[in-house]
Amino acid sequence: MPHPNHTLGQRGEEAVVRWLVASGWRVLARRWRCGAGELDVVLRDPTGALVGVEVKLRRSRRSGSAVESVDQRRVARLRAALVEYARGPEGARGQAALRTDLVTVEPAGGGRWRLSRLPGIDAW
Repeated sequence: MPHPNHTLGQRGEEAVVRWLVASGWRVLARRWRCGAGELDVVLRDPTGALVGVEVKLRRSRRSGSAVESVDQRRVARLRAALVEYARGPEGARGQAALRTDLVTVEPAGGGRWRLSRLPGIDAW
């Protein structure tokens, strides 16, 4: 039986993917792993950029916000993984740019979630 936090995380990730695809993004990979780390989702945004998306879900702010949970070390690993993806056959198809985005998933009340995208966290 899967751990409840894992199941919740998958539901949050699925909500993020649906939201981005509805906005014209195209999913290339999910939970892509390499020596540098793991990318929750790899997509092409509507401009053609190759984007690694880190999904962070928080049920409450007791342990801090979703944004606070991503430090510079984590951002560096995400960027390294995205570069590795881009060097492979899946990523080499004419990307205009590489970018790492953070999408936070937080409670909005009434059983609903608030999704918020922070583009270019690797430029912080």
